[in-house]
Amino acid sequence: MKYFLIVMLFLGSANMLLGANGYPDEPMIEEYVEDAPETKNSNTLKPDSFVNISVVGQGIAPSFARSPAQSYVLAKRAAMADAYRLIAERIKGVRVQGKDTIKNMAIKSSVINTQVTAMIRDAEVTETTFKDGLCEVEMGIRIDYNSFK
Repeated sequence: MKYFLIVMLFLGSANMLLGANGYPDEPMIEEYVEDAPETKNSNTLKPDSFVNISVVGQGIAPSFARSPAQSYVLAKRAAMADAYRLIAERIKGVRVQGKDTIKNMAIKSSVINTQVTAMIRDAEVTETTFKDGLCEVEMGIRIDYNSFK
């Protein structure tokens, strides 16, 4: 009898929170939506507004380079490609796909692929440094509302 009373009290309190269909009554949902804080979408450009994006790409000199000049040029090219990729990631986002293979409750293999597809125009190299085989390229781009028309 004691357990029956506890179960009935629990079911009675659950029915007060939930409607007949098992979901919260409509007024509770409306109150939640009204009390939700307003969020601003910072990714939306408004007319006469702009965004500056600045990134630092890195590239290393390959071991097969025949001269210091070739090392510099190839490392700079790799750093610029990395900077373009970073800008594309900031503008368009990154698509990530993962696949894990599990056998006998242990991970047998784990593969993660990332992909970025974007067209980058008018990016400017603002600074280039080369030290100990590492080239760093600082690149920036200004995106304004009119560039999307």
